[in-house]
Amino acid sequence: MSPSAKPAVVRFYFDADVLGLAKVLAALRSDVTYPGDPGAVIRRRERPPCPVTSTAVKDAEWIPTVTAQGWIIVTRDRRIQQHRAEMDAVRSAGARMVAFSAKDAGDTWSQLEALMTNWRRIERLTGEPGPYIYNCTRTLLRAVDLG
Repeated sequence: MSPSAKPAVVRFYFDADVLGLAKVLAALRSDVTYPGDPGAVIRRRERPPCPVTSTAVKDAEWIPTVTAQGWIIVTRDRRIQQHRAEMDAVRSAGARMVAFSAKDAGDTWSQLEALMTNWRRIERLTGEPGPYIYNCTRTLLRAVDLG
């Protein structure tokens, strides 16, 4: 650790599906990490390297790892409700997830717009226990039925 930096408290893990957004935010915030993140010092807070070291790690492996850290997962998945394996992984790990779900969330700028529009609501989710998944678009943040 850098002698002048304090440890960062990471709260958000951005999945490989939103890696461009992750790198933008990780350069600005010490509480954001992503797969392969080497760590950084941001505003005198030192973020350690991410324990998920590759973007090729399967959901069944990284979801429990990230959940054990207490982090909220941010990802992109327009059809999250149809992906039973991922929903099962979220349920069984007790994960907390926010998924960009709009058709137009395919690029970094659109993801940033949806994230910033809902940022205060997403931050409030850090106090909520999992498991949960929220769909995030520019106009809404809505809970998904984990059924």
